[in-house]
Amino acid sequence: MNPVVQAAGVRMSYGDVQVLNGVDFTVAPGEVSCVIGPSGSGKSTFLRCMNGLEPVLGGSLRVLGEEVGHTLRDGRYHPWTPKEFAAFRRNIGMVFQRFNLFAHHSALENVACGPVHVLGTPAERARKLAMEHLDRVGLAGHAHKRPHQLSGGQQQRVAIARALAMNPALMLFDEPTSALDPELVDEVLEVMKGLAADGMTMVVVTHEIAFAREVGDWLTFFADGVAVERGRPRELLAAPRHERTRAFLSSVLGAKDRQES
Repeated sequence: MNPVVQAAGVRMSYGDVQVLNGVDFTVAPGEVSCVIGPSGSGKSTFLRCMNGLEPVLGGSLRVLGEEVGHTLRDGRYHPWTPKEFAAFRRNIGMVFQRFNLFAHHSALENVACGPVHVLGTPAERARKLAMEHLDRVGLAGHAHKRPHQLSGGQQQRVAIARALAMNPALMLFDEPTSALDPELVDEVLEVMKGLAADGMTMVVVTHEIAFAREVGDWLTFFADGVAVERGRPRELLAAPRHERTRAFLSSVLGAKDRQES
């Protein structure tokens, strides 16, 4: 079975600042691949590259069978047009740190707008599907509310429902709980656990080590723009091979947590 994500030597920079320094990374269908690492390590940039939001400047990145950003025709690489980028992104759901909901729309309208305006779904059908996705994330009773009437956790769950409404083949999560108060984190993680149990292919950049340990099929540690090491979450957390990984985990995990992992 072909990988959903296949990266080999991916490089990316902002001017003279090298952000990705040769990333190798693979995700198979149905896997939950978690990514951890210090701030500035390139985690979020790599996630954005997967969705075509940042350009890959070196190496190869294939997502859903396509080389992101260009197509090989007649022996030459042709850069994607904005229309081609838009078509590619229809199959990928992305949930950001911030919720990015339309403030003047209800939760239901936020979820239904993508299928209506991007997929051409009839409005009545889109609203029915939106209610189903809101119910899936536990918010059917809040469909009429606007974002300012919802808690941060509820807004993030609406953002997840909005992504799911596009029927994606891949879900990308960029630290989806980092902007939430601690008491609201679990309600978002429970939704993500449900998606994993349903077989959704997911790449999750996260600081939630317990979630990665419990739900992830693979855990990758990023540092200095490189995927330093990858392994099964419990094994990597209990016995990291690389000194850089050990140093990071010692700063975010207590000794008791490491022993329990």
